[in-house]
Amino acid sequence: MTEPENAAPQRRPGGRAAKVTEAVHRAVLEAVTEQGVENVGIPDISRRAGVRDSSIYRRWGTRENLILDVLLTASELTLPLPDTGTAHGDLTAFATALIGYLDTPLGDGLARALAYVVDSEEIAEARNTFWETRYRANQPIIDRAVVRGELPPDTDGRLAIELLIAPIHFRHLLTRRPADAAFVDTLVTSILGAMRTAPAKRPHRA
Repeated sequence: MTEPENAAPQRRPGGRAAKVTEAVHRAVLEAVTEQGVENVGIPDISRRAGVRDSSIYRRWGTRENLILDVLLTASELTLPLPDTGTAHGDLTAFATALIGYLDTPLGDGLARALAYVVDSEEIAEARNTFWETRYRANQPIIDRAVVRGELPPDTDGRLAIELLIAPIHFRHLLTRRPADAAFVDTLVTSILGAMRTAPAKRPHRA
């Protein structure tokens, strides 16, 4: 019995749906790597994955949803958590890895997809989930620095990570200026200095 074209997307932990998702994800990654995110189209993905266009649209809705889903999933496995023994070393290692990732077709594609894609409820949820996951994944950098006495106990870890990645994305997407080792060292040193002298966080009022 065939599935109606207007059926709601179904998420199943395994079986045919999982195989289709895996094939489509692999096809998108291949296409982005070969021709850049702006040239990825559903017909090409359908051909590469051996999956009907209608199945892709039923599962992801739009080309933008599909690309963002795939790139977010791939990026979660790409930037490991550094542990160099110092806050400066950890932030430097993370920044350097991020710069390298953004210079790849997948990293560049993700940055552009996040920046330019038109929001829908699904995309907004995917974006928020991605950033919350990244903040939680990198919080140990700040926690370890607090334990070592490099940063005060009330350090805002989310703000520290935002201060680190924002100038890197700015250079990558807007000014196209190089983010070299000197830039990273200046950036990390400035962030640590700012975090050490920042006023204590105020409790949120109900």
